[in-house]
Amino acid sequence: MVSQKLHITCSFLSPTMKVSVRVRGEWFAVPCRDGRSTVRWLGEDALRRYLKLKPSTIVSGREEIVFEVRKTQGGAILDPDDNIKDVLNDEDFVSVVLESDKPSPVTAPAEIHYVPEQVPGLFSPPQEYLSLDGNSMSTDDLLNLGNNRYKIRLSKDSLERVTKGREIIDRLLKENKAVYGITTGFGSFARTAIDKDKQCELQENVIRSHASGVGNPLSPERTRMLMALRINVLAKGYSGISPQTLQQVIDAFNANCLSWVPEKGTVGASGDLCPLAHLALGLMGDGKMWSPHTGWGDAKYVLESHNLQPIKLLPKEGIAMINGTQLITALGAEAVERSGIVARQADVVAALSLEVLKGTSKAFDDDIQKVRPHRGQGIVARRLRALLHSHTNPSEIAESHRFCNRVQDAYTLRCCPQVHGIVHDTIDFVRGIITIEMNSATDNPLVFAERGETISAGNFHGEYPAKALDYLAIGVHELASMSERRIERLVNPALSELPAFLVKDGGLNSGFMIAHCTAASLVSENKVLCHPSSVDSLSTSAATEDHVSMGGFSARKALQVVENVESVVAIELLAACQAIEFLRPLKTTSPLEEVYKVVRSVVRPWDKDRYMSPDIHEVIDLLRKEKIWSAVRHHIEHYFAEDDIPNEVFSPTSSKVGCSGPHTPTPKRRRRTSLNGNSKTANENSKK
Repeated sequence: MVSQKLHITCSFLSPTMKVSVRVRGEWFAVPCRDGRSTVRWLGEDALRRYLKLKPSTIVSGREEIVFEVRKTQGGAILDPDDNIKDVLNDEDFVSVVLESDKPSPVTAPAEIHYVPEQVPGLFSPPQEYLSLDGNSMSTDDLLNLGNNRYKIRLSKDSLERVTKGREIIDRLLKENKAVYGITTGFGSFARTAIDKDKQCELQENVIRSHASGVGNPLSPERTRMLMALRINVLAKGYSGISPQTLQQVIDAFNANCLSWVPEKGTVGASGDLCPLAHLALGLMGDGKMWSPHTGWGDAKYVLESHNLQPIKLLPKEGIAMINGTQLITALGAEAVERSGIVARQADVVAALSLEVLKGTSKAFDDDIQKVRPHRGQGIVARRLRALLHSHTNPSEIAESHRFCNRVQDAYTLRCCPQVHGIVHDTIDFVRGIITIEMNSATDNPLVFAERGETISAGNFHGEYPAKALDYLAIGVHELASMSERRIERLVNPALSELPAFLVKDGGLNSGFMIAHCTAASLVSENKVLCHPSSVDSLSTSAATEDHVSMGGFSARKALQVVENVESVVAIELLAACQAIEFLRPLKTTSPLEEVYKVVRSVVRPWDKDRYMSPDIHEVIDLLRKEKIWSAVRHHIEHYFAEDDIPNEVFSPTSSKVGCSGPHTPTPKRRRRTSLNGNSKTANENSKK
């Protein structure tokens, strides 16, 4: 039996408490007296009112008994003998579980799952607005909207375009023209005419029938991204939605009223029909919806609690709500932004690993990069030079092995510019594809107001973002592949000349032994996830949609690959910082010492074995918040602001004609180089 819950909302107003009670989709007003009544009374009185109403969810002939009462947020069990006023705060939510709600041990999990529903403290309303015009949204904008940093409003010109687009639809309806999805059915029913009095029902039906997804719901942040992106596409004015309906969608977004959207069910053509149908379903007042104020509940009641009305779809508006690639693109925008964040910091972590493994920066010489001038390769090499031993940033660790006999470093050290570089170039390429897709009209049919015409075409097909995100997964995975091999070098005493697994008293302590196993498992998992889902296609809708992109899975697995990369790079960073402990009292460069300090602000050194997982998660959090990049950015900028400093360092990995022994590098005027790879000489700068 599916577990069901009875939800109670308490609002305390002296001298009489009033309780709003939600029972399987029904609301009641329950007087709570002065709050001295017990929790047991609250549960039983709510049940009595529910049974008196006799809603459709009651099973005839079954006796209902209150099993327990829990706080909705966190699921803490309340003692039935406690007074309500002693255990509940103002506007608290509680869940009353009936005996019949307990899951069967044969058909369901043993534990009742509680979602932390009411989280107003985490979702304070933003004060700033982002104006959407359908043409200029960036991936960073979309993530900020998802993270509740802005409300939305339409630009003036977008409102005018939307109005003109709707006028065309109204004229076509008045002239009784045959238009796909407006006066005809959908998919293989495209030749079925729809009576005029059924055209609104057609739009509602397409939402309900297409809302057939499965799996976990999108998080509030990702649902906001999906919703914001659909608003941006509708704002272009090519979808035929009315300004009034679009404003209702915007109002729901600004109130954080978010539909239940399962993550699985799209084949990526005709767009992301299934998840977008779930998004629209909640806005119609059907299905489930969440807000920080109400938690999960029936959509119509969540909207009502925010003084919002369910959308009443006009002809064309149902299909306008669901035709497009917004799920693929929204998740893809998150994947590409997070990829960029971890890739920048992976360069920094690689520099730290090279330093403690006593490698050389000679392979990052500027002339090496010039003879193979890929943009990403050059950027990574410049970063590594700025972070490692130089006259600007000297390193005692580097000086300590100045005269070693090592003539080459391993590929995962000296080939960082070549491997990390293509990752950066891949991210930039995919960001370009995703940004175009975010600001594209992907509806069908499209409405061209200036031509007075609707055209049925294929902009909904998700092949562009699907292919790009498969490529992103393949590209960003290499960061973890390189990182895991550097972790192996750090923990292997035969390769690092450091204590085995970076811990004292090896044998008694295991150190980073299994942390490396975790990294290896994630890299192996990524190898499977990097298989492109967009190479597959299955014909759907009775062969009308005979080629699809499978882009939904491209986006979801790209995000999973990025998450795995974040974890592997975090483990490498922990290992590299631990390695420094065995090289003390020697110091590394100033920027890398800053990295060490940031890590040590949340994770102490290992002197013996301890619970390691929390430390890994702390460092993952540092990476996601860009704390490592923030620690070194100003050092990199300072390095490239200097003029006459040698950009060469002594290394046994190079040999110079005419020198029988170590030589001192000759100073040469280095080009000023920005973080994005642009450069100019000091003389060029002085002429401006």
